[in-house]
Amino acid sequence: MSADSASAIQRSQVDLLDFIDWSGVECLNQSSSHSLPNALKQGYREDDGLNLESDADEQLLIYIPFTQVIKLHSIFIKGPEEEGPKTVKLFSNKEHMGFSNVNDFPPSDTLVLSPENMEGKPIILKFVKFQNVRSLTIFIEDNQSGSDITKVQKIVLYGTTVETTDMKGLKKIEDH
Repeated sequence: MSADSASAIQRSQVDLLDFIDWSGVECLNQSSSHSLPNALKQGYREDDGLNLESDADEQLLIYIPFTQVIKLHSIFIKGPEEEGPKTVKLFSNKEHMGFSNVNDFPPSDTLVLSPENMEGKPIILKFVKFQNVRSLTIFIEDNQSGSDITKVQKIVLYGTTVETTDMKGLKKIEDH
């Protein structure tokens, strides 16, 4: 388990907000009046009055695709003391997951959040498991108090982009 808290994010790590492909972002079991943008989008996530809330039960399943390949270094999840997330499973490059099959796959990393993690301490991830990430699935399994509603005030992903070769830009070399 990698619930090691980072005292400071390394300088080379950036907030990956600008690399999220918003057209593909999904969240299962979110309350219609308290949806994912409240916790993920710039401006909304800084407002403590806004949050993402679960709907039918305490679980949330969040899918975040990226516009380019990234390396994920750490994650920060802020939530209230009672209803904040507790067990969080992260899956790298797993598309089309649902509550029916989320336990069929081993997570890339499992986090057990403490109240201090949710107050501002990012969690360093198993960096080797998050080297070529095209998408991230976040499964919030339960919350701090075991209540029916989970609340997330802020999600921040820290990492770097991967310099990749644009295959479309390459030209075939003709034999002479």
